Amino acid sequence: MAVADNALWIIERNLREPISLTSLAHACGVSRSHLANAFGTATGQSVVRYLRARRLSEAARVLAQGAPDILTVALDAGYGSHEAFTRAFREQFGRTPETVRGQNSLADLEIVKPLELKARAATHLDPPRIIAEERIRAVGLSESHSFATTIAIPAQWQRFMELYDIVPDKLGRIPIGISQAPDDNGEFPYICAAEVSRFGDPPPGLVKMDLPPRVYAVFEHRGHVSRIFETYDAIWNEGLGDRKVADAPVVERHNPTFDPGTGEGGLTLWIPLAE
Repeated sequence: MAVADNALWIIERNLREPISLTSLAHACGVSRSHLANAFGTATGQSVVRYLRARRLSEAARVLAQGAPDILTVALDAGYGSHEAFTRAFREQFGRTPETVRGQNSLADLEIVKPLELKARAATHLDPPRIIAEERIRAVGLSESHSFATTIAIPAQWQRFMELYDIVPDKLGRIPIGISQAPDDNGEFPYICAAEVSRFGDPPPGLVKMDLPPRVYAVFEHRGHVSRIFETYDAIWNEGLGDRKVADAPVVERHNPTFDPGTGEGGLTLWIPLAE
């Protein structure tokens, strides 16, 4: 079973139980970062946002059936107070729990139903190469993204390449992408970067990234760069097997044949492994 499918089953089976990204990752037998990436690439949303929306949707259903005690409904949904529940409920549905209970109907509410992942076309993955990489020093442009807004990354690359020449002490290598681990809301900093031989003061608007020596599972993405998340989906959900992923940044390296004008030429995706 793919990691995201496994997580969905556990969520629906334990919807009224305490669940966090960390506890769900443990139940799935993977790291926190692995689960966040697997779920995000498969569904386009974060584990925590989906869990919150499902709990609030179930709470709305109970309220529409005339639940006499809103605090009990709030506690069942994982909220410690009537006020916190009301605030989250209004943010989700645009009305209060009392209103939904009073109207005895779910009409006009955008209820989030259990998500069922459809069978995906198989993405061919060669077995990864396992590589012990030396320290990586990089300077680049960092911007925050979510699994629903990755279409903005190509424009980020264009902005970075306009600054590329002012990065000092560059190594003679092709620029790399560095994707940090997603947070609970599925947001992650992505850095378009140049590797450097040493750190000085970065140019205005750019940041330093220092990755210690680490072992990586290195996968090939041979198709157009716009389909890179299909490869990520296959990696995170099935391609890693029993390998344990570290809560550390993923590195994207463009092949020497990569053409930024066409998006063809391929990349390698460096997945950090736990020691």
